[in-house]
Amino acid sequence: MNFCLLRFSPLKNSRAPTLIFKRTMTTEQPKILKWASAKDGEFRRQVSTFRDEVSADPNAKFAAEAGRYHLYISHACPWAHRAATVRVLKGLEPIIGLSVVDFILGENGWKFSTDEECPGAIPDTVNNAKFIRELYFKANPDYEGRFTVPVLWDKKHNTIVNNESSEIIRMFNTAFNALVPDDKKALNLYPEALQKEIDDWNTPIYDNINNGVYKSGFATTQEAYENHVYNIFSWYDKIEAHLAKHKYLVADQLTEADIRLWTTTIRFDPVYHGHFKCNIKSIEKDYPNTLKWARRIYQMPGVASTVHLDHIKKHYYMSHRQINPTGIVPAGNGPDLSVKVDP
Repeated sequence: MNFCLLRFSPLKNSRAPTLIFKRTMTTEQPKILKWASAKDGEFRRQVSTFRDEVSADPNAKFAAEAGRYHLYISHACPWAHRAATVRVLKGLEPIIGLSVVDFILGENGWKFSTDEECPGAIPDTVNNAKFIRELYFKANPDYEGRFTVPVLWDKKHNTIVNNESSEIIRMFNTAFNALVPDDKKALNLYPEALQKEIDDWNTPIYDNINNGVYKSGFATTQEAYENHVYNIFSWYDKIEAHLAKHKYLVADQLTEADIRLWTTTIRFDPVYHGHFKCNIKSIEKDYPNTLKWARRIYQMPGVASTVHLDHIKKHYYMSHRQINPTGIVPAGNGPDLSVKVDP
């Protein structure tokens, strides 16, 4: 607790006692904003809890069926954006329903709003929940942990199938192939022959970039911040050099490695550069090959519809009051992703 003292001394020769007025100012943060360790200032991401799998096997507990599953996302969240992007690329919109939370992350976590209350939001038409947390407790009344997105919900068993984005996008990649057109079926974001190379990119990109921006931005000590911020740019430098010779990260074809990196990269300049203090370089000014690659993905059919910069900017700058107490949202949107590039 910080406080300041205003001391008013009595008049000379007066026997009146000295009056002291205290103005207290709390530094206590709501629990929802306490992401870094109080011990060392480091941010450590929670491990996802629900890890079941949708299968192409019609006899599986969670068999792939049209209309059975519902995806809950935030347009602001890069992890949820992975799932939304693959849902579009694989043509799953008619097969898997969608709800989108409000961009504000409040005391009770992610909330549902109408499109009138929050343009771009889609209410929960499956469970009629007001907050994402209600889904977690419906699936497990004893649940302990954060209430994160994405969430893949099974309407048949009334439960969460999975809340780990990296696993959801792999389910979307192949489990529903029997239900989509041939051109969508042909897109394979994790082909067997390339899996090792994809994983070799995924691991350092996750640790140093996807999660690296959060470890920098949510750090509460200088040491914790500097432990991670330099690694972000070391890896972007490597990626920039690679993309100078290749259209994509692996075998010159779109894979999940690209999707996982892309959702962080398009948020980098409008949010992470300033809000998370990752300001050594910017995508627009310092990484031309990476920017061209990001534009190429953005310009694929349907992908631009998954990008909602208003939700992205307002979420970070208005929800993270421990970082941005005024809630002021910067005007800039980062590079124009619609500038045409070769496909």
